[in-house]
Amino acid sequence: MVKRLLAAGHAVTVLDNLSTGYRDAVLGGDFMQGDIGDRIFLGRLFREKNFDAVIHFASCIQVGESVRKPDIYYQNNLSNTLILLNEMIAAGVKQFIFSSTAAIFGEPAYTPIDEAHPKLPINPYGRSKWMVEQILEDYDHAYGLKSVCLRYFNAAGADPDGDLGERHEPETHLIPILLQVASGRRESISVFGTDYPTPDGTCIRDYVHVVDLCDAHIAALDYLRDKKLSGHFNLGNGNGFSVTQVIRTVENVTGKSLTINYAERRIGDSAILVADATLAHSALGWTPQYGDLETIVRHAWNFEQIGCAKISPDC
Repeated sequence: MVKRLLAAGHAVTVLDNLSTGYRDAVLGGDFMQGDIGDRIFLGRLFREKNFDAVIHFASCIQVGESVRKPDIYYQNNLSNTLILLNEMIAAGVKQFIFSSTAAIFGEPAYTPIDEAHPKLPINPYGRSKWMVEQILEDYDHAYGLKSVCLRYFNAAGADPDGDLGERHEPETHLIPILLQVASGRRESISVFGTDYPTPDGTCIRDYVHVVDLCDAHIAALDYLRDKKLSGHFNLGNGNGFSVTQVIRTVENVTGKSLTINYAERRIGDSAILVADATLAHSALGWTPQYGDLETIVRHAWNFEQIGCAKISPDC
């Protein structure tokens, strides 16, 4: 996101506590190490710098962990975000972009999922995000805080230049785990559930390239500046791929045969999550440029092979 913002001519300040991130992943702008739950730190930061907008990427994101440790998710995703919003209001910063999630919808009543779909999250992760979205509506009415909630479906891929990619510890996302198996950094992968009501029994997800997600945030900044309205937008390609289809694509791109272990379903996983992003197309002028799964996998494989090796001798 920082790389795209700088290329678009924005001045950027990054605030990160580095609990799951890396200082070397910030390729420009000003860097501040701190936490959005620290009122004193935030107050000082907002006094020292003038910001037009805040983009929030600071949530915990693992569905399974949220079921096991809901306290962490409500503390960080909800309470800490509320502290940030209050400090923004106190400083007079009135534009906010929130990285939300398709998990707010729960089990789909219909697919593809549009913005009007019922919000019935089935895990603490999704509930924490939905709570923030509702708070943002109240803050708009009470304080004039304009926000755009961008509901990601499955973020995937990597920087096409190979400079940046997924570096979770431990890694929990399907595509990078598969690529770690392909590169020999991991022996096998477990597929959780083969009895879902889908054509091949595995979960279906809508994968959207991380660069396309970043471009949606830049479009959202323009929307807030020009329209001065709040909004909620689904971000996805509108195409669903099953876990089995992703495995086959990774094998085709890498030329490797992967070792797959099959396990029981995980609590909190939905069978199908596919986006209807029509509203983002019409209101934000956003159209994904990397819409096919093979391109997404190729960019991620490039980072696994080249970009990751620049960072760690284990790659």
